[in-house]
Amino acid sequence: MTDILLLILSIVCLLGGLVGAFLPLPGPPLSLAGLFLLHYSKYADFSKNTLIFFTIVTIGMSVLDYYAPIWGTKKFGGTKYGMWGSTLGLLVGLFVIPAIGMFIGAFLGAFLGEIIGGSNASKALKAAIGSFIGLITGIVGKVILCLAMLILGGIALIETKPRESGKAKNCQC
Repeated sequence: MTDILLLILSIVCLLGGLVGAFLPLPGPPLSLAGLFLLHYSKYADFSKNTLIFFTIVTIGMSVLDYYAPIWGTKKFGGTKYGMWGSTLGLLVGLFVIPAIGMFIGAFLGAFLGEIIGGSNASKALKAAIGSFIGLITGIVGKVILCLAMLILGGIALIETKPRESGKAKNCQC
């Protein structure tokens, strides 16, 4: 019974992680939790190195996802005003329009931040585009990571025969 619960929770986490790669949910950490839940069930057995690898990549992706819009703003000529605007816009956008607000918020935040900082509209637009590209880059990275964990979990379920849990059963039928 415990193994079935772990299996169901792992599938929910792995699929929820993929959805969270697009929406304002912690996608990669959810997918990672799904891998660990699956690992501790009798349905899959991942190596220690695999779990460590995905843990490190998930931490790195979480950091990258936060900084990608800031990096994009800076790379496209934005200033600290645009970077702060992008960050604040992203956070506000998450709450105002949850599904697409982070895109609009990061873009408008970078644009308005640059305007407030004294940049002309052309430079502000360029910085806003950079913020948007950074945000999309972070999302693509999260989707790839979550898909990799989902595929790994799926392969493990297909290829691994369930391990016996508890005592070995001796049946002489």
